[in-house]
Amino acid sequence: MVRLLRLLPALIVLLLVAAVTWAGFTLSKASTRPLALTSAAPGNVLILGYGGGAHPGAELSDTMLLVAQGAHGPVDISVPRDLWVQLPPNSGRYAKINAALQEGYDAGGLPAGASLSVQKVSQVVGLPIGGWVLENFQGFRDLIDAMGGVDVTVQRAFTAQYPVNDNPAINAAWKTIHFNAGPQHMDGERAIEFARARYSTNPLEGTDFARAARQQLLVAAMRSRLLSPAGALRFVQVTSAISTAITTNLSDTAMARFVWQLRGSATRHVTIDTSNVLVGARSADGQDILLPRGNNYGLIASYVQRQLS
Repeated sequence: MVRLLRLLPALIVLLLVAAVTWAGFTLSKASTRPLALTSAAPGNVLILGYGGGAHPGAELSDTMLLVAQGAHGPVDISVPRDLWVQLPPNSGRYAKINAALQEGYDAGGLPAGASLSVQKVSQVVGLPIGGWVLENFQGFRDLIDAMGGVDVTVQRAFTAQYPVNDNPAINAAWKTIHFNAGPQHMDGERAIEFARARYSTNPLEGTDFARAARQQLLVAAMRSRLLSPAGALRFVQVTSAISTAITTNLSDTAMARFVWQLRGSATRHVTIDTSNVLVGARSADGQDILLPRGNNYGLIASYVQRQLS
């Protein structure tokens, strides 16, 4: 038994290698425009979560998470969706940065939306971005369920209002959800409620910055689950879910390398928010927006560079 426990980490790694190899055969369904990548890791990758479906605004990016390569390993950088930027870049026309996915989608489909999002986020944070991964709400649920759920330690108890259906045209009603503080196991539906809950009775949990922190907790929980014996044994279900849950411009091998480079648990989490370089404001048409302090967008890129070093 002692010998088996000593071998367990190596067995998990072997299972992960097998999962990544299997993914190479299944991810071709998800890949749209494969990149010509060398044996190196794919570099900085933008992950975009969106609703999907046939209702208005279904392609607005609800989540924008940049996985960047720092001096000591990967760094998760949450990009706030209310950041006020020029769309298209350098056009003189402003909108929230999460509208980039929708604008590109309207012009040329999801790949065009992802490309516009990458272009704008890259400009704002001052980093080249080589790849993108798109996942809609149902795909997120399916992926979590394929893992057998995830274990998350909720930092603060909160109650919130949450839409009954992703598509308000089907059901525009709202429901009340509640999370107790402390460790708990979440399936796909519970996880997406935790990730997206915004209209909370707890002011500390009623902001996009709180949502970003919760989403980073979920990303960490997903990594931890995949590294666990239970998660590693579900690699067939997970890779099958990935092949239908996501759309990406990464080639099969590039996606496999991207997954492999995230196998560690020491990834740093960074949020661009009002505690560092942003301030809240209101647009001319009455929208709540975020601007860099002093309207100096260079502050954002400088802050990101410091976090990576």
